Amino acid sequence: MVRRLNNAVYRKLNNPPIVKLAPLPARAQFLNVIESVFSGLSKSIIQNSDYESVSAAQSAIDRYFQERNEYFLKNPKRADKKIWGKELVPSKFSESHNCKHPE
Repeated sequence: MVRRLNNAVYRKLNNPPIVKLAPLPARAQFLNVIESVFSGLSKSIIQNSDYESVSAAQSAIDRYFQERNEYFLKNPKRADKKIWGKELVPSKFSESHNCKHPE
């Protein structure tokens, strides 16, 4: 998938950002920052929900991403201060960070 996204022909047609991969250690505490970002998805789609089946829950998650992507394509602009800087803890390495939502 990364090769496809970074392919010159694909980039010319779709103008995606360049994707770079970096090896990271397993269970690194500083990576828990992503918990802050995805807690919004969890809170809005999964928590306090009563889906009829696993496939219904998966459809809701897929729909969430599809709607967000469609909105961004129609209204392209940087997220800037809308989401960044609103993490539960500062986005920097600290062995004491626990970024999971307390609930």
